[in-house]
Amino acid sequence: MAAYRKQDFPVSQIRRLIEPGPIVLVSSRWKEKANIMTMGWHCVMEFSPSLIGCVIAGGNHSFGMVRRSRECVINIPEVAMAETVTRIGNCSGATVDKFTAFGLTAVAAEQVGAPLIAECHTSLECRLFDMALVRKYNFFIWEVVKAHVARTPKVPRTIHYRGEGAFTVSGENLNLKRLFRPDYL
Repeated sequence: MAAYRKQDFPVSQIRRLIEPGPIVLVSSRWKEKANIMTMGWHCVMEFSPSLIGCVIAGGNHSFGMVRRSRECVINIPEVAMAETVTRIGNCSGATVDKFTAFGLTAVAAEQVGAPLIAECHTSLECRLFDMALVRKYNFFIWEVVKAHVARTPKVPRTIHYRGEGAFTVSGENLNLKRLFRPDYL
């Protein structure tokens, strides 16, 4: 392995280097009104129970909906939806019915009131697990109570936000199963 020559980088831009995972669409429902928001600020926090943490800005229309309902669905789109995902993120559910405007299909969830998005590869039904960090950081901790995953493709081509309208598409897979030690966990 070769050493890298490094240079200073603006601290305010490090999100472009350490993006935690794919862009997701968070669907919510409150008082019979459904909404969708585009989100990139999330991380897996625990395996069992299955916990996901995420930041939803307080000024975002979805913030109030998920805070009041205490549930949502985290939907994972593939690259074919990249333009739709971007457009969803550029408008507010306070003034736009995003399911209708973007031709997406709301599907009833099994465990929560928020709808799944049929056009997404994966849909994770979530209930609020802990809101201790919501007031200070807008950080929600969700428990995934039901997961729906398409049979194919086995490895979806997801999109990852790099900032300022730039995305990366998930690339080639690297199989290092020979090094995996389940007894270590």
